[in-house]
Amino acid sequence: MTITLSDQDKSTLRTAAYGAVSLMAAAGAAGQPHKIAANGGIALGSTTGLIGHVLADYPKGKDLAGKSVAEIADRVLPALTAAMSLLKKQDPAEADNFRGTVLIAVETAQMYQGRPSPATAEMARKITEALDAARAAAADSKAMPEAAAGQDRPELRKAIEEIVESGFLAVSLRVHDERGEWAGSAGVAELGGTAKPPVNGHARIGSNTKTFTATLVLQLVAEGKIELDTPAADYLPEFGLDRRITVRMLLQHTSGLFNFTGEVYDDGSIVHGIPVPYGTTGKEWVDNRFHTYRPEELVQLALSKPARFAPGTGWSYSNTNYVLARLLIEKVTGRSLAEEMQERILGPLGLSATVVPDASPEIPEPHAHIYYRYEEASQQKTIDITRHNPSWVSTGGDMISTSKDLATFISSLVGGKLLPAPLLAEMCTPHATGLPNMDYGLGVFVQKTDCGGTVITHNGGTVGSMTLMYSTPDGSKTLTAVLNWVDDADLSIATRVQNAQQKLVNEVFCGEQADPAQPSD
Repeated sequence: MTITLSDQDKSTLRTAAYGAVSLMAAAGAAGQPHKIAANGGIALGSTTGLIGHVLADYPKGKDLAGKSVAEIADRVLPALTAAMSLLKKQDPAEADNFRGTVLIAVETAQMYQGRPSPATAEMARKITEALDAARAAAADSKAMPEAAAGQDRPELRKAIEEIVESGFLAVSLRVHDERGEWAGSAGVAELGGTAKPPVNGHARIGSNTKTFTATLVLQLVAEGKIELDTPAADYLPEFGLDRRITVRMLLQHTSGLFNFTGEVYDDGSIVHGIPVPYGTTGKEWVDNRFHTYRPEELVQLALSKPARFAPGTGWSYSNTNYVLARLLIEKVTGRSLAEEMQERILGPLGLSATVVPDASPEIPEPHAHIYYRYEEASQQKTIDITRHNPSWVSTGGDMISTSKDLATFISSLVGGKLLPAPLLAEMCTPHATGLPNMDYGLGVFVQKTDCGGTVITHNGGTVGSMTLMYSTPDGSKTLTAVLNWVDDADLSIATRVQNAQQKLVNEVFCGEQADPAQPSD
């Protein structure tokens, strides 16, 4: 039988694999095996059609009660191997996505267990070996073309090369407009190397996560499961939230809640939250970059600090709002954010390279690397921080995606494929923030370009990386990009990041590029 996998099939296959690994881990779990097994069973229940054929010999979970890790592994590993074999023939890049998803499942299972059993550790070793063997066979064919079919865009290539010359390690850019789609990259994938960054590499997308999360909340509003102007405390009574804070205020950043990653006040004073990569806590963040924070812990920390203002009386960007949005989604649906995101957004749009990682430090191949520079014992050190636990920011900015998936997402969102027209209009209605040209809707910024146009955007900065996501209001023109650099506690490259961002926006949406003065080091 010849099988041709659609994007939906690939997405379902990854979901099934996640469930399979969760079930394997559940048999040896020291913590909550029943919960993990139930989640795995739900995931495996979606293995239908072509995916059902691939996993035909794998049981759907109901007959696994009491089975040992070894017994389950004997039945699951052949299915995972078959899936990898199929993917490496049809889509080598997707084979890497699949491998990354399975490894994230292993990490997550071990996190829930606390201290994994020897049997689970052995399971993880066998899975990694099997997947790496298949990955090696596909390595030579996973490269993407430098540009999409059709004419090259020298003005875009020149723009990203100039950004690299200004001090960045890597830039990858994707543009879709009236001339078609173009994608290219400049710089190097890692320090000391010569390979260019992948054109469609995976990246930590930072606060673009908020747009995905807001979209999911608004889908639940459309279904009548959430009301925008109902107090958030009605859905999350356990936190004792101020009853004046509505769901709308969470999405709009008008709740006044303290930002758990820290606040800088108008008088220049700083109140710290958790350790972050910037300011005086940079080294502490480095030392604890694999620490796991649970969302509830971040919210409780924020609520222990004074609010910035009374609910609804101001605007202040706070990651706390979107961690509460995550908990709200999970409370209302009874399922994890990752499951809801997969079913409602990632699956329907075929965003097979987009991941909700929770606390896993893994990032699927291919990807460019990110770095952090700090001083220790009067010596400068630069370390690779590509792998780190993103739970420190949670739904404020933890997701992983690619420029292609982000372009599909933002164009589909503004094009009306994810939300009813009235809710999309509310999402994109700008409200003043007090910042120049930085009006905010519900999970998106609404900005004017230098040439007078309007773009719907969010963008996401995380340590050592920035991911851009822009679209015209009708979705006909999009810009998505990833910029990587060596970061430090002083944010020494911050002005160059802003200049690079403006250069790309002007080039794509205005047909001309700005000429900002480049700061000296």
